[in-house]
Order: sequence, then C-alpha cells, then structure tokens
Amino acid sequence: MSNISLFPAKYQELKNHLRKIQNLENAASILNWDQTTYMPNGGSYARGQQIATLKELAHEKLTDPTMGQLLEDLRSYEQSSPYDSTEASLIRVARRDYERAVRIPSKFMAKFCQHQAISYETWVKAKFLKDFSIVQPYLEKTLELSQELASFFPYKHIADPLIDLVDEGMTVSILRPLFSKLRQKLRPIVEAITDTPPIDDSCLHQYYSREQQLNFGYIVIKRIGFDFQRGRLDVTPHPFTSSFSIGDVRITTRIYENNFSEGLFSTIHEAGHALYEQGIGTELEGTLLAGGISSGIHESQSRLWENIVARSRGFWECFYPQLQGTFLKQLSSTSVSKFYQAINRVAKSAIRTDADEVTYNLHIMIRFDLELAMLEGKLAVKDLPEAWNELYKKDLGLVPANNSEGVMQDVHWYGEMIGGMFQGYTLGNLIAAQIYQAAIKYNPEIPVGIEQGNFDLLRQWLKQNIHQHGRKYTANELIYRITGKPLSIDPFIDYIQDKYSNMYHMKVPISA
Repeated sequence: MSNISLFPAKYQELKNHLRKIQNLENAASILNWDQTTYMPNGGSYARGQQIATLKELAHEKLTDPTMGQLLEDLRSYEQSSPYDSTEASLIRVARRDYERAVRIPSKFMAKFCQHQAISYETWVKAKFLKDFSIVQPYLEKTLELSQELASFFPYKHIADPLIDLVDEGMTVSILRPLFSKLRQKLRPIVEAITDTPPIDDSCLHQYYSREQQLNFGYIVIKRIGFDFQRGRLDVTPHPFTSSFSIGDVRITTRIYENNFSEGLFSTIHEAGHALYEQGIGTELEGTLLAGGISSGIHESQSRLWENIVARSRGFWECFYPQLQGTFLKQLSSTSVSKFYQAINRVAKSAIRTDADEVTYNLHIMIRFDLELAMLEGKLAVKDLPEAWNELYKKDLGLVPANNSEGVMQDVHWYGEMIGGMFQGYTLGNLIAAQIYQAAIKYNPEIPVGIEQGNFDLLRQWLKQNIHQHGRKYTANELIYRITGKPLSIDPFIDYIQDKYSNMYHMKVPISA
C-alpha cells in the first residue's frame, strides 16, 4: 500500500476485526467455565455444540481473506513502527495467529471442540468410578484428532506443532535434552533427601473445614494482590484460571478437608495466573495482545507465587499467626518452623498436584515422554495405564493405587488434546527461578517485603517487566529482556539445592 495516510484506518479496521474474534473466543470460554463449575451434567452434549459453534465462527473470522489482506496492507506500517510498540506488536502477533489458523479447517476445530466437551464429562465419570475403560475410546479419538491437528503443519517431530501452539519456539529437539539434563540433576537430589528421616507433616492432615479454608485462601490472595472487583473464586474438581477480559478473571480451587495444603496452594497457584491477566496494560484490553505469552511464562507466574513466595519461611512469618488463630485446635502446638517444614516436605508420591518442588518436574517429564510415545505411534492408548505405572516405578519408585490416581489424575488429555499439554509446567518452574533471581538482584528488599507482608515490591516488578506487555514478546525474548540470559536450568537447581540442603540439614550442599 503506497498511501501512508491510510494506515491508521486500516489498523483500526484490523483492531475491530480482531475484537469480534476475541468476543467469540471469550464467549466460548465463559461457556467452558460454566461447564466446569455450575452446569448440570446433563448439559454436556448441548454445551459441546454451543462451544463448537462459537469456536468455528471465531476460526472462520480469523481465517477470512479480509484478515489476510489487512495484514498484507499493514506490513509496511508494522516494519516502520518500533518493534515493541502496540501497533507493530498487534500486527505481528495477529499475523502469527492468522498463519497458524489458516492451516486448520474450521469444521475440524468445531469437531475437536465438541469432542473435548464430551470427553471431559466422560473423564469425570471414569475418574470417579476408577475405570479407565470408560474413557479409553474417547482418549483414542483425542489422539487421532491431535495427530490430525499436527498434520496441518510442517514439522520435524509430530509433537512440534502442538507444543508450538502453547509454547512458541519450543520443539522436541530443544525440550528432550533440556529435560534429560534436568532429570539427571534431580534424581540424585531426590534420593539424597528421601534417604534422610522424613519430615513430619501430620499437622496438615487433620480436619480443616471447607468454609474456613476458602475464607483463609480468600484473605491470602487478596493480600498478595488479587482484585476481587475484577475476579472471583470458585470450587471445581480440577483448579484452573479463566480470563474473559482484564476486568473479569476467574479462578477455581479444590478443597480437601483432611489436607490443608492442597486447597491453599492451589488457590495461590491460580491467583498467580490471575495476577498476570489482571496486570496486563489497560491499553491492550479487547485486543489479542491482552493475554499470556505462553504456557511456560504463565506457569512461571503461578509457580513463583505458589512455591518461591508462598512456601518461603518469610511468607509464613507474615501469615502464620493469622492461620494459627483461624485453626487454633489444629495448629496451637505447631510452631512456624514445624509448619514451614511440613509444607515443604519432600516425598515420592503418585499425584502430580500433591508433589513437592523437588519431585514435581519428574511427574511432568513422565507425561511428556508418554505424550511423545503416543503421538509417534509407539504407545497405544489401551497400553497407557501400564506404561504410566512403569515410568512411575522407574522415576519415583512407586506405582499408583489405581488409574484415578494414575493415568486419569489430570484433565489435560481428556478435556484438551495430547501434545503440548505438560511441558509448560516444568518450563514455568525453570523460568520462575530465573525471573525471581533477576527480581531480587534488581531489588534485594523483595524478600524482606514478603516477610513483612508487603507484596507490592514483587508484584509491581512483575507487572512492569512481564504482565503489562501481554503477548508483545515471545517467551524467549521476554526471558532475555529480563535476565540477560537464555533459559537455563541452573537458577532452579541452585534454588532447590540451597533451600532443601538447609531444610534437611545436609552436612554438605546436595550435589547432582
């Protein structure tokens, strides 16, 4: 386009087009949130059709030739604008989304979304009955659809396009050696810790009423910065976060009355996601830039708040008196030191969401390996439970008691797809440690603030350096902007070694 005066009008036309797409996507997300919170089970088939219709309409609008022409007309405008400007970023990200979307038929998207809704409801039933055979045919269909989705893209490994959808720039060739190195570092650390006398965490496994747990969680996440005027907290079987706009970010948690830490740390984890979404710059509202960059970056925010902050000694110097006062019968004879040790107890377990910081990534890497094997055609779905148990025996020295505590424990494969579903959790742990290291280097008073109950120092640093930018940068770009280095496992390993060698009174630092 030669007439530069037409750029603003074309740019506004692009924004309006994208806003309509976002509205359709957000409407579908609201229906999905309702399905997993308050919708009666009988509505699953109709809900699948409703979500599929909205997703199909959004996909058709994104792949409309009008969109492609607008992006082409604005190419010169993008190139002449500063890279990190909202204008250049919106055009760049829209082009990336468009080029992905045009490869996927709208009818396929509708079919996949409807299947996901029905598969989710079947998983809920199968998990409750501890019967994998109920959901097996649905998972087989999910695998077929996941492989078909990957086939729409060029790839070196069939999982690469699926990983790239949620963690752009990551591939199997990058993740396999990264995870292999991490596994080699973690296994000796796990063995060193579990060879020592176990920490007593019985104080966490008493009766804690559901209502009091929810109330305390409400107090904690409000204190760290979750804005209840722009969000809400509900209870579901599997915690998640949904963002429909910067002003409407909803989180869910789950509560066990005989396990205090599960509910609280799930709540804080989801609040970490929500702080990211609520912290996006208001000028990005209503655009496709108003969202998280990647699964790994998003998980870095939730894991940072859940583990590095909320499992720190300083955090409980602030909150423990209030917790002890709320649960006086349960905790009156438990010191803050004992409580701190209990919530950081390292133990080999079958359940990912119950796992401690040290063993957690082993759970993720098991799932990653199984995803690749299924996508490669090396592992049939019918053999998945056995393969799952074998890897748990190898990496963690145990076998789950049943398939509900094993292969069916996570919703991801049953409500979404196979491929790209789990690597973001481990990437998040690694990124969180690297980012927090940069944050306290910038402001050494952040840990002091946490101990004093002042979370503004950390939250504002995160907002300034991560949250406000939305999707402007790729994950790799953002990590380098913040830390001056590419992604590394070293800050995470250093953090784990320092924290747990002290906690478990190792005579020398744990060595991998």
